[in-house]
Amino acid sequence: MSSRWPSRNQWQQFLKTLGKKERVFFFILFFLFTASLSFLSSNFYFEKTKIVPANGGIYIEGIVGFPRFINPLYASASDIDRDLTELIFSGLMKYDSEGKLQLDLAKEYKILEGGRIYEFFLKENILWHDSEPLTADDVVFTIETIQNTDIKSPLRTMWLGVKVEKISDLGLRFELKNESSIFLENSTLKIIAKHIWENVSPKNFSLSPFNLNPIGSGPYHLENLSQDKNGKIILVNLVKNPLYFAKPPNIQKISFQFFNSENELTKAYNRGGVKGFSPASIKDLPGCDLAMPSNESCSSGNIYSFSLPRYFAVFFNPKNSIVLSEKNIRVALNHGVNKKEILDKVFSGYGQIVDSPILPDIYDFKTPAKIYEFDTEKAKDILEDEGFFSKENGFRTKTIIKKLAFTFKSNLSFESKGSEVTELQKCLARDSQVYPEREITGYFGQKTKAAVIRFQEKYSKDVLDPFGLKNGTGDVKSKTRDKLNEVCFENPEEEALLKFSLYTVEQPFLIQVATILKKQWEQLGVEVEIKTFDINTLEREVLRERNFEALLFGEVLGSIIDPFPFWHSSQKGELGLNLANYENKSGDKLLEDNRQSLDEKERKETLEQFQDLLIEDSPVVFLYNPDYIYFTSSEIKGINGNIIIDPSKRFTNIDEWYIKTKRVWR
Repeated sequence: MSSRWPSRNQWQQFLKTLGKKERVFFFILFFLFTASLSFLSSNFYFEKTKIVPANGGIYIEGIVGFPRFINPLYASASDIDRDLTELIFSGLMKYDSEGKLQLDLAKEYKILEGGRIYEFFLKENILWHDSEPLTADDVVFTIETIQNTDIKSPLRTMWLGVKVEKISDLGLRFELKNESSIFLENSTLKIIAKHIWENVSPKNFSLSPFNLNPIGSGPYHLENLSQDKNGKIILVNLVKNPLYFAKPPNIQKISFQFFNSENELTKAYNRGGVKGFSPASIKDLPGCDLAMPSNESCSSGNIYSFSLPRYFAVFFNPKNSIVLSEKNIRVALNHGVNKKEILDKVFSGYGQIVDSPILPDIYDFKTPAKIYEFDTEKAKDILEDEGFFSKENGFRTKTIIKKLAFTFKSNLSFESKGSEVTELQKCLARDSQVYPEREITGYFGQKTKAAVIRFQEKYSKDVLDPFGLKNGTGDVKSKTRDKLNEVCFENPEEEALLKFSLYTVEQPFLIQVATILKKQWEQLGVEVEIKTFDINTLEREVLRERNFEALLFGEVLGSIIDPFPFWHSSQKGELGLNLANYENKSGDKLLEDNRQSLDEKERKETLEQFQDLLIEDSPVVFLYNPDYIYFTSSEIKGINGNIIIDPSKRFTNIDEWYIKTKRVWR
């Protein structure tokens, strides 16, 4: 029996046998059957398949500023250079999307001798972009190059005292002077190729064309770059590295476009020429409802906010301010700051309030035992307890009794001699009507006696009247001494102003924060003068010499927290980062113990003790940790992450980003 589908002629014959109503009914049934079959087939397909990222697509990112060194040895000084090296180069270790360390070039590592020796072993068959093999020689070359003073790498201080040696083609050993629990973070350094750089002289390193023609081992390699007539790089194109040793990215090409200003960048985005950028202010984002802080709040794209291990604070310098040398004044200033107002007004709520130097929310520590809550009345009470009271202008002053260097204490009369007589003659000589001769001899003679009599009679109300005398005696006794001390020397009382200068960088958001702080502290009766500098001037003239009273500035921590550089007393002065010149022997010991211990629980307890100690001393007002804001068009997907160590680490999970999609069977 034939099962062949009816021919066209047979269908025509069949339809002729049907009446008009029967044909209509037949076509309705046929349409319903076909539609049902199509629906069931589609439904089956969609149920049994799923959408997954596909290869391809071009992502275009806009950045304000211009790259100089696409070289890990110099890139740390520039966010733009770090962005490019993050995609082009690889390190022994790298960060994951939560800011934790994980293996990259290395397949394993060992920590020996309590953290004094670190050994790393590379993965096999890793190739540079030019197909040359990557070996331990490249790692050793990179470290030794950084340590060379002629190279002038800003990373050199991280590698001082570290001895590196090759132990096999894929193995190497780092030997430290002391045990260290934080050295592992050094291993995120991006490695450069020995065969490319070994013939470049150290003095010409920063001038080499290889700085703009990099050969790395990362997920992307340089396709080309363009420069304007002035030599500025205005475009860098990166393409997927076909030799990449790890999971390859989905996006085929990443193009970086560089702009002179935020306004130019925003215009380029609105024209569709740019698909993503990091705004200077979240308030500048196109089509965004800032009352809804989520990546669904922008009609034109998605907002991503990343936490960074950093904080901004006001660091006090007691050596340059008598007012700030008083702990209770610093405590009052802490209570007088409304941190939430700063976060909301300047950063639209994108960030976290900070009360501690170890960022408990990021590093999973206990919250501090003490937090200086915003309380203006408490702050005012503390200031009054310290003797500072408001004047008519609203600012507070304190009356201070000065100790005089010299006062008259002895009875003096005719024929007295000595230093008190000398000082007496100096004082009387100030008034030509009292002591016209102005002789300074140290001997109490007739001329001096006559001058004392004239002095007594001039101030008879205080000196003679209490004794009912009309004429001076010429003897210096209690009442005369008191008047001499009052007239001859400066008033021992002086008004101390509750006033200091607040220094910061000449950047819009820092100026906004400083202005809010000024208003908040002025509500307490504190007079604040804001002084701003460009970053280079601030570093050269203010930070290096600690030439400030109070400083609004930020500090960046790492994946493995180490507050030592910022708070240990050895880091005071121009070569250190202890901006507040903080010194506490117990604190120093805790910071040293934290660096040397490999026990996570022990380090946690140590740092929690340190945080409470520092907060009690209040050398600083901790303020906020602003989120890093990243904005992309809605076609860019797969961007995930919560904590990044620095802005360039937004590319940590670049292998998960995608533009194109496809369906595959489940």
